[in-house]
Amino acid sequence: MTATQLAIGLDDVRQAAERLRGVANRTPVATSRTVDDLVGGRVFFKCENLQRGGAFKFRGAYNRLAALSAEERQRGIVAFSSGNHAQGVALAARELEVPATVVMPTDAPTLKLAATQAYGAAVVRYDRLTEDREAIARRLAEEHGLTLVPPYDHPLIMAGQGTAALELIEEVGPLDWLLAPVGGGGLLSGCVIAATGLLPGIKTIGVETEKSNDWALSIEAGHPVRIPPPDTIADGMRTQQPGALTFPIVQRLAYGIRTVTDEEVKDAMRFLLLRMKLLVEPTGAVPVALLLSGRVDLQGQRVGVILSGGNADPALLAEILAQ
Repeated sequence: MTATQLAIGLDDVRQAAERLRGVANRTPVATSRTVDDLVGGRVFFKCENLQRGGAFKFRGAYNRLAALSAEERQRGIVAFSSGNHAQGVALAARELEVPATVVMPTDAPTLKLAATQAYGAAVVRYDRLTEDREAIARRLAEEHGLTLVPPYDHPLIMAGQGTAALELIEEVGPLDWLLAPVGGGGLLSGCVIAATGLLPGIKTIGVETEKSNDWALSIEAGHPVRIPPPDTIADGMRTQQPGALTFPIVQRLAYGIRTVTDEEVKDAMRFLLLRMKLLVEPTGAVPVALLLSGRVDLQGQRVGVILSGGNADPALLAEILAQ
């Protein structure tokens, strides 16, 4: 596949950055001498847990909704999400005065459900194990003339998410490595486009849990592989297969995919909160779990890490801290 066939390029990410200027938070970059000593390099954490809506998803959602026509805005939009995309869409829709409906699983974290409703979106619930969320959303779109806003597989969504890496590199300068969580691939594909566009030699790794290993299996197979609904602590990684648009970008440009255990994710969350005073949800802590595992040699390297969100379920957080 040639670069011209990929869904987005660096210019798309730059255009998204202009659209998001003054709207999305330019989130801070955190560092830790303890982490630097552990890995033997310099590590820079992009704190998307401090983004509006508590996660990077606001970037892509706003970038997509801002491109709607006046007629599309009036009719409204529909999205499907396990949580953070729901909040990002609901918040972006409120900002742009667009009616929003979000299809969410019955087991979505209570915090994310409540926030989505608080931002003004109507929520339709579904059973993740027996129902198809995308089919439900498409039916609603057809019945009511709504615009479907997918969680990751859309060029404007992907470009919006890539602005996180763009900002990180603009702020800290050249990086040797970039670690990011990967669920559907919107964040990873956008970030790898931004990172390799600015720094051709950078090695970008997507990190997922062992229980949600659709990306690892797909890269190995050379095509998207579908897995059963994964039962992982990382609720943002409960996707069953890579996106049709995100997969070719990651396959072509990313250095690789790595996996971590749910227990390692818990340890990473605990470390981030107790040692760095950063509240990060399981999905956001996944790349940190890899970082702390020592399974990637980062000696003498400059490493960027995307902390994708901070919407941790309070009950889960209490359980992890009590261990």
